[in-house]
Amino acid sequence: MSRQQREALDALLRSAPRSEVPPTPAEGRTGFAAAVGRPAPEGVTARRTVLGGRPALEFEPAGTADRGRLLYLHGGGYVIGSPDTHAGLVGELARRAGLPATSVDYRLAPEHPFPAALDDALAAYRELLATGTDPRALVLAGDSAGGGLVLATLLAARDAGLPLPVAAVVFSPWVDLAVTGESVRSRKDADPIFVEADLHAYADHYLGAGDRTHPLASPLYADLAELPPLLVQVGANELLLDDATRLAARAGAADVEVTLEVGPGLPHVYQHQYGRLDEADAALDRAARFLVDRLGAALPDLAG
Repeated sequence: MSRQQREALDALLRSAPRSEVPPTPAEGRTGFAAAVGRPAPEGVTARRTVLGGRPALEFEPAGTADRGRLLYLHGGGYVIGSPDTHAGLVGELARRAGLPATSVDYRLAPEHPFPAALDDALAAYRELLATGTDPRALVLAGDSAGGGLVLATLLAARDAGLPLPVAAVVFSPWVDLAVTGESVRSRKDADPIFVEADLHAYADHYLGAGDRTHPLASPLYADLAELPPLLVQVGANELLLDDATRLAARAGAADVEVTLEVGPGLPHVYQHQYGRLDEADAALDRAARFLVDRLGAALPDLAG
């Protein structure tokens, strides 16, 4: 049935109307929320909070074991998306991992260009450490631009001399805002969601006339040494395939423990399709196990 699910999903994504005039950021935010927004799953309590001076959603799965905490950074090209649009995805990952999670509502471009999102993410990370979260009990995750932001946050924390979390998971990470990956051209017919112009538009909103290869905007160009273990999941049918594969190669060359998973026939952040697509459920299960295993290795007494 999985092949039928993939084909049905591809057809559904391709059926979405596409205007010749690019949407405004406000229109994009409304459309994105309607397209991907799902509530937190049953058994997961969501409540509004503040972290690092920014609004956030906190997720508490029923029966959560005392074995760590997840900090999540949502996707959306740094222009759209919010903890609310990602409540389902974050809640599912938290539920499967048995971890409380906090999803930060970092500031969006173009109203707040680079480095506003990074400043907010790093402030959230700093507050978790300052309020007593042991970095050995902390993991990060994010999707798309949020995946790139996870890596930028790790790099900024490392460069600031802060202790790093024990692991990070990134789904379809956008790590090259210069848009140089060969898959941007070679997968243009396979990708049912994006065209190359979309990526350039998001980069323009976030960086303006700034350097597209700045390592804290495009972590592909950063020195990745000393980062914690990474799990990178990406679909084969997406423009950002090479962002993920090149990231994994550079991380491995920097002696970072990295696991790369390429999902055949799958689109961008296919994990959003949990409960509808077998591969999405399996990927979230693997991501949850990856995080729990790294937490258990760091603090064996908290392993569950």
